[in-house]
Amino acid sequence: MNVLVLNASYEPLHKVDVRHAVRMLVRGVAVVEEAVEGRRIGHFPLPRVLRLVRYVAMRWRYGRGPAWTKHGLRRRDGGRCGYCDARADTVDHIVPRSRGGATNWENTVLACGPCNTRKRDRTPAEAGMRLLVVPRVPRWNELVG
Repeated sequence: MNVLVLNASYEPLHKVDVRHAVRMLVRGVAVVEEAVEGRRIGHFPLPRVLRLVRYVAMRWRYGRGPAWTKHGLRRRDGGRCGYCDARADTVDHIVPRSRGGATNWENTVLACGPCNTRKRDRTPAEAGMRLLVVPRVPRWNELVG
């Protein structure tokens, strides 16, 4: 189970595991904003959401977009194939890597196995396939939520 950590200004920062959340409570750097009803860890309620006691400046968040990760790509695309909207589990490079395509937000989408196999080492136009989504760099709050 993951616990959402909010800044002192109530904006989402990241998620942590329960052990880390309890350590934050013990150190006094966070307070419980929302807890699981009727469950406790020691004398603390089992947290769902924590809020930091002091504001943490997040300059790193506003300077540039988030780094590309498979997990982030799944969050951005909602676990759906960019070609047929089926449940997806593979990463597809729109411009194939063999042709110099980069692994970044604008060149990758999730794809189901059949669509990824059909597209192979071609561009969507060459494979006669149409993208249902426009690849883009996601906002930070899309990846935290």
